[in-house]
Amino acid sequence: MEQPSFAESDSYSGTAIALHWLIALLIVCGFALGWVMTDIPGFTPTKLKYFSWHKWIGVTVFALAVVRIIWRATHAVPPMPRRMPHWQKLAANLVHVLLYALMIAIPVSGYLYSSAANVPVVYLGIVPLPRLIAPNPELKVILKAVHVVLNYSLLGLLALHVAGAVKHQWLDRDGLLSRMIPFLK
Repeated sequence: MEQPSFAESDSYSGTAIALHWLIALLIVCGFALGWVMTDIPGFTPTKLKYFSWHKWIGVTVFALAVVRIIWRATHAVPPMPRRMPHWQKLAANLVHVLLYALMIAIPVSGYLYSSAANVPVVYLGIVPLPRLIAPNPELKVILKAVHVVLNYSLLGLLALHVAGAVKHQWLDRDGLLSRMIPFLK
């Protein structure tokens, strides 16, 4: 097996790694919960509970994404492997930018959708968040569609992101994945 094409010190910081995996876990949980809750017929207590949890996850992802963006803007990102083709570096950067944008846009679209639907968002059942827009049935339909499309776009980008990581780990064997999963070193 070839040695990684970057120094061991070229890993992400513990904070960056923790934010990455925490946000990833929350996104998976939020997506799964969204999928399940929308298939429950009627307005049952279970469905309403799932909607609340889904919103709490969304607010948390939004807050953590803001922290993560600030962290990334103020901390150097480890370099890509030297032998990685330029187009792959550009593609990786584009996917990351789009992932960050969606980590902000999806919770915002869900929050606006709730406001347009006249459904309050009470974070963790304790903190009522202010409405940013007035209830609006027409806008509700549009925002719901936007929220769904953005979520499926995120799902596609996540699949691309994971496929790239798997390719680098098992085909290229360049050690790229070990920057985010330190025990692979």
